[in-house]
Amino acid sequence: MAADSLPKQAVVVVNAQSRRGEEVFEQACEKLGAVGIEVIAQHAIKNPDEMRPIIRAAIMQGAPMVIVGGGDGSLSTTIDDFLGSDTVFALLPLGTANSFARTLGVPLELEGAIDVIANGRARRIDLGFIDDDYFANAAAMGMSPLIADTVPNSLKKYLGRLGYVVWALRVAFKFRPFRLHVKEGKVTHRVWATEVRIANGSHHGGVELVEDARVDSGEIIVQAVTGRSVFGLAWSWFSTLFKLRSRAMTVTEYKGRELEIVTRPRLKISIDGEIAAKTPVKVGVARGAVLVAAPREEQEPPA
Repeated sequence: MAADSLPKQAVVVVNAQSRRGEEVFEQACEKLGAVGIEVIAQHAIKNPDEMRPIIRAAIMQGAPMVIVGGGDGSLSTTIDDFLGSDTVFALLPLGTANSFARTLGVPLELEGAIDVIANGRARRIDLGFIDDDYFANAAAMGMSPLIADTVPNSLKKYLGRLGYVVWALRVAFKFRPFRLHVKEGKVTHRVWATEVRIANGSHHGGVELVEDARVDSGEIIVQAVTGRSVFGLAWSWFSTLFKLRSRAMTVTEYKGRELEIVTRPRLKISIDGEIAAKTPVKVGVARGAVLVAAPREEQEPPA
């Protein structure tokens, strides 16, 4: 058995309110058993506030692996408790965007995600942090939090990522550019911006937005869509989505182990899809903070 092989015993905790959580919970537990994973406890959570206490208890009781099923918000709010433990964090991507799964290369279909849990490897990754809040993948300010703070759950559930696009068109009329200050040691960078991504991983909103971001790089990337026009932001998204050469001209990036962010006016920050902070903040990475279940190279889906 390889030194980085994953445990064969696990606790399964699924957010039954995530987009596909309730419908696949029993199916997931059965399929895990079929591939040799002993499910030592299983929980379908109706109240998302109960997820973290259950996961924390499993870690404290020495569970070799905890499999978390849900969207990016569920994953981000529970991953903090894995810091300093040997418990492996595994995921079943059951949300709308599933950005963290895309960053790790975990397939989005249930069978593929379970194959990673059964045959993948234990990989140590960084976590991003905003003040005292750790996150797995990415945070944002600007248009994204405005959408996340107001989009109806029914729109996300029935239209998926298209629901975000529809709602973005609605809230664009309320959008305003902002002044961004990024402090790196004694140097302060000042620009006008329409959106800022704080990236530990490469994907945000289900799209590869920060191509240079790696979950084991030891650096946080602050990527600003510069300018004052909502149309410029739309072009940045379009050129990034279709990987046009011009996409690099729409953004400015700042990298470091630790940075400070100030905005005028103060702005809400969505962390892995959930509103959880407000500027000014200190951002950075905790190096090699947690063990996750990741694909082996031969398992990774094509780009």
